[in-house]
Amino acid sequence: MPPSASERDDEVDLIIDAWSRRLPDVDLTPLDVMSRLRRVANRLGRLRASAFSEAGLAAWEFDVLAALGRAESPHELSPAQLIEATMIGSAAMTNRLDNLSRRGLVERLPHPTDRRSVLIRLTSEGATRVDDAMRRLAHREAEELRGLSREEQATLALLLRRLVQDSGQDSEQD
Repeated sequence: MPPSASERDDEVDLIIDAWSRRLPDVDLTPLDVMSRLRRVANRLGRLRASAFSEAGLAAWEFDVLAALGRAESPHELSPAQLIEATMIGSAAMTNRLDNLSRRGLVERLPHPTDRRSVLIRLTSEGATRVDDAMRRLAHREAEELRGLSREEQATLALLLRRLVQDSGQDSEQD
């Protein structure tokens, strides 16, 4: 049995209660779930921006550097591989790589087998920044989840994975 309105105290519950009175024939369970997911996503966006900023990075910089950081040593990818990993267009990627290169976070190297192409390599400074950002993010995310046990976190992750896979968005980047 769901808790009564007096046992609940968040804004989503109040909104659901109001809509339930107005539209008693509508199942508002999806609104309840999605409203909470949206609030968590908004909070996560702010948390990510803060962690990245403290590491001296914008979110888009983190995305590119993280893709390189996840690549096997020597942490280099072609621009096409970066486009695929970050889900952005070619022109935007060129601009981003120019900016990251100017900042000394990546370097362009000649492709060893294709003279028409280059490889993008994470520099030492880029690795330091992206690792710092990831450590800050992991710490903040752990703080956000501190009210849930490890088992509850695993259950939540499983349910969210199913939701993403069932919606056909499992290949989208966040």
